[in-house]
Amino acid sequence: MTTIGLIGSGHIGTALARQAVAHGYDVVLSNSRGPETLTDLVAEIGDRARAGTAEEAASEGDLVVVTIPFKSYRQVPVAPLAGKVVIDTNNYYYERDGRFPEVDEGRTSPTELLAAHLPDSRVVKAFNAIQAAHIVSAARPAGDPDRRAVPIAGDDAEAKRVVASLVDDLGFDVVDAGPLAEGRRFDRDKPAYGAELGAEAMREAVAAG
Repeated sequence: MTTIGLIGSGHIGTALARQAVAHGYDVVLSNSRGPETLTDLVAEIGDRARAGTAEEAASEGDLVVVTIPFKSYRQVPVAPLAGKVVIDTNNYYYERDGRFPEVDEGRTSPTELLAAHLPDSRVVKAFNAIQAAHIVSAARPAGDPDRRAVPIAGDDAEAKRVVASLVDDLGFDVVDAGPLAEGRRFDRDKPAYGAELGAEAMREAVAAG
């Protein structure tokens, strides 16, 4: 895997792009306003970054990150993501996104809704429970005693292996929370959400979610 497509270039998307380029990946950034609005950001990140449409980010990424406001998840292109590993960083903030009764009532979770929208993709929840700035500032090499952990969840074991490898490359240990439905254990307001913890303590926080 050499290219990461980013559907969304907000705080999390930008931080992931910076870290990915710093670790030798190519990135294709996109947003809802068009690639021309990303010229300065791409120039700042460096030669391994370029701007494109959401469809181009989806098509050209070997792995694709969806990092947009949750309310817009239905706008994610479906066809170019078929068969691909997709990382979902989204969080449900009803103050911004409006109410989703199926989530409010616990019948499903935000990432499960994205997975239903992308039935032929292999969706893994990751990087939603860490502050965007910490994706860069808190990254540490493997074995560092201060290395923090990032929880992930997904239904496809191989997809989780791919995502875990990326998380490790970008400077974090991985805590596997289990199937995609268990991703709600590190959603907003859960103990693991925003927690600055190493792997063992993160496992405990996820279990308590």
